[in-house]
Amino acid sequence: MREAVARRRSVRAFLDRPVPGEVIRRVLTEAARAPSGGNLQPWHIDVVADEALDRFRAIVAQKMEETPRGEAERDYDVYPKALTAPYTDRRFAVGESLYAVLGVAREDKQGRLKWYKRNAELFGAPMALFCFVDRQMGPPQWSDLGMFLQNVMLLCEAEGLATCAQEYWASWPRTVAGFLGTPDNRMLFTGMAIGWPDPDHAINRHDAGRVDLADFVAFHGV
Repeated sequence: MREAVARRRSVRAFLDRPVPGEVIRRVLTEAARAPSGGNLQPWHIDVVADEALDRFRAIVAQKMEETPRGEAERDYDVYPKALTAPYTDRRFAVGESLYAVLGVAREDKQGRLKWYKRNAELFGAPMALFCFVDRQMGPPQWSDLGMFLQNVMLLCEAEGLATCAQEYWASWPRTVAGFLGTPDNRMLFTGMAIGWPDPDHAINRHDAGRVDLADFVAFHGV
């Protein structure tokens, strides 16, 4: 498990190789051992691949011609509107380091927009996962979703698969729910690209890094 934690990255380039159904079924079955308050198990998951994923990508591509930044009506803000330092600094730094790996200059607005649109293609991944939560749930249950999704990502690592969690899909809640036939009482939390990593693509060499232990931990009597 320690090795899987150390290896996990947000992979943004995938091979054109399908993920076997039995593999993702095994991953999701094991991931559901994640803890949840009161054992509510609040996650609702849709997995999309093959021809269904092709149809989904085509729908999103068509909608992006009209609204490239997503739907106007959204269920939640991915980032706080009044985000402050040091969080703003970290967000800026990871964006700059990612585009530096790609060789896209800061002033190249079209180049950055082109790469941003790759989110809508799930970076070429052969499989997508969408995580929903019942609208009656609150912040504690959202933390349960995070633990479940972390299990999914680490178990995928153990299978040799790569992932990229994409809260980008919070920009397209109606489109995703409409395609999947999701009941109105469920809200889209996030999507995730899943597949086999492309070892030759430059973007997969990107490492976001982490702050030092002293920046986020205070020890008391330890």
